[in-house]
Amino acid sequence: MLDFIRWLVEQESMSRDDQANRLIAENLADRLTDFGAAVELFSNPDYGTTLLARCKGNPTSRAPEDNKQVLVVGHLDTVWPIGTLAERPFSVEDGRAFGPGIFDMKAGVALAAFAVRAIKDLALTPRRPVTLIMTCDEETGSHFSREIIEAEARRSHAALVLEPPIPGGKVKTARKGVGEFELIIRGRPAHAGNDPRAGISAITELAHQTLAINAMADFERGTTLNVGVVRGGVLSNVIAAEARAHVDLRFQTIEEGARITEAMQGLQPVLEGARIEVRGGINRPPMVRTPEAAALFERAKGLAAEIGFELEEGSVGGGSDGNFIAALGVPVLDGLGVDGAGAHAEHEHIIISDIPRRAALVTRLVETL
Repeated sequence: MLDFIRWLVEQESMSRDDQANRLIAENLADRLTDFGAAVELFSNPDYGTTLLARCKGNPTSRAPEDNKQVLVVGHLDTVWPIGTLAERPFSVEDGRAFGPGIFDMKAGVALAAFAVRAIKDLALTPRRPVTLIMTCDEETGSHFSREIIEAEARRSHAALVLEPPIPGGKVKTARKGVGEFELIIRGRPAHAGNDPRAGISAITELAHQTLAINAMADFERGTTLNVGVVRGGVLSNVIAAEARAHVDLRFQTIEEGARITEAMQGLQPVLEGARIEVRGGINRPPMVRTPEAAALFERAKGLAAEIGFELEEGSVGGGSDGNFIAALGVPVLDGLGVDGAGAHAEHEHIIISDIPRRAALVTRLVETL
């Protein structure tokens, strides 16, 4: 399995690199076909190729009218630019394996592949049909893959998301929703030395709006906003005619997401003559810990105990494709990937000893749900 993970890591697949993401999807499709799955590929020139792999279930083990599938979810894209592998090649040290994208989430992709292989090699008969979906654009919001994800989710009894766990091995039973906004401020240019009062500074207006956006946060409700990227102006001796900011929103409830969206759209200029335009909105709904999701965790916890380890749960602020699925009322268990640390960081790694037990857990869930 470690060799398979290395094989995935050494196929660089940065988000929005169509060729790289298409190639890794095609290569993985060949391997999954060898493992006994029926594979479909969906391509988009702006993002790459999303993969679906299907395995049959045992219809005699469930009610005739119950044809829902188990959905196993992952992504093939990473945040790392092509060429990173040459700087930080795959390596093994002190029981850990390192490499760009290994924790988020090439190791999780390998777990899914080996669950499919186990179904074939061990002649297992899952209670339900099993569908793997490996997207090409999760790191950039799943704009291409979302429609495919939601279509498969509507056919699903439950979803298992093989994103990395919370470091320490905790699976994720709740995630915040995510919003992305762009704030465009338009003022009026003027010479900063000769006639400054004739201008309207878009940068000054943006400073006022940044403070207003910061004031929308509600930490007790888990709502945070971050004005993370700003730019504006052309020269220091010119009153800035335009300024822009990109704003990140994280929220725990649908109501909070609606509150912030309304507040962002209602922003009013402070400086007379300035104009404000707000673009964007909610990208991912929150993944709420429902009673059904809690029951799914308890099932996984019991299977982990049978395998020989204790499974714990937690919640995180980041979103995943599981958010889309949970919003449709399907119970989701996220963070089932291999333990490690360093997602999107140079020390990204997995703990090798965690691979077999995580693979066993995923396989047992797929077999018994």
